Amino acid sequence: MNSTAAEAGAPERAPGTAQHPAVKGARAAEPGATRPRRDRLSRQNLAGWLFSTPFLSLFLTFMAFPIVATLVMSFTDFGLRNVTDPLSVNFVGFDNYAKLFQDEKFVRALFNTGYFVVLGVPLTIGSGLLAAVLLNSGIDRMRTFFRVGFYAPVVTAIVAVAVIWRFVLDPGEGLVAGLGHQIGLDTPDFLGSEALAMPSLIVMAVWRNMGTAMVLFLAGLQAIPTDVREAARIDGAGVFQEFRRITVPLLRPTMLYVAVMTSIGFLNVFEEPFVMTDGGPSDSTLTISLHMYREGFNFFHMGYASAMAYVLFVIVLAVTLLQLRLLKDKTV
Repeated sequence: MNSTAAEAGAPERAPGTAQHPAVKGARAAEPGATRPRRDRLSRQNLAGWLFSTPFLSLFLTFMAFPIVATLVMSFTDFGLRNVTDPLSVNFVGFDNYAKLFQDEKFVRALFNTGYFVVLGVPLTIGSGLLAAVLLNSGIDRMRTFFRVGFYAPVVTAIVAVAVIWRFVLDPGEGLVAGLGHQIGLDTPDFLGSEALAMPSLIVMAVWRNMGTAMVLFLAGLQAIPTDVREAARIDGAGVFQEFRRITVPLLRPTMLYVAVMTSIGFLNVFEEPFVMTDGGPSDSTLTISLHMYREGFNFFHMGYASAMAYVLFVIVLAVTLLQLRLLKDKTV
């Protein structure tokens, strides 16, 4: 017997016999045995990084760097004079942020944007849900036609939609004015009235975005098991009870997604007032994004506009977190 093996307490192995499994595991766990596997994983990781390099380059150049640069710029007085002399930029700290809430135009834009969101988001969700319920329950043959018809404005360029609606609401030669004259009614100047300009933009935005909500709600409705509905009907639930007790709770995740995405889009509203009213009349349709555009690209107050962008970002984040808290699925 080998004295070393005997002293270690290991069983003696005759020449040519099978190796003990414990000894195999011990040898497999040696550093040298895992080196080929580590080399293979390293090559795979390297290949992954190489394939992702084009995306990372574009993301860092056109997304990450502008985001960081805007944050830094919001604490400076960067303006038109600094284009030719970048070294003349001065650090002003939180002065741009403090100036925002002393700016009457920004306060008005903040109010207008909130007005747009508070009315537009519920109307978009409600109209999209109503259209989805009708398509899911009562219209079978024409379902594809209506689905495409409601969704067509979503895929149409927003500038084209805004130009068409501007013509429709024109007080002189617009479609609404023409219909009003046919029945002997004087139609108001929707886009020239301080009281009607923002509601007119909201109606147009709801009409354009309800198609997205409808398609998402329709997908959610079709995912609800039919046996759940049948069980409710057997128990005597009416149409409204079924909708309230079954449909709405099971659509909560879809409703959360629609609410968050619609709110983000409406908080960043820009094209509608830019094309249709240019923020007027008397700043009644001036939004944060439009005011930011004017300060940054018309007056070249880039530092001030950057601070405005980050205030809008904080507002979007706060609204999103609030909706996640209120509409999240309680069963998860």
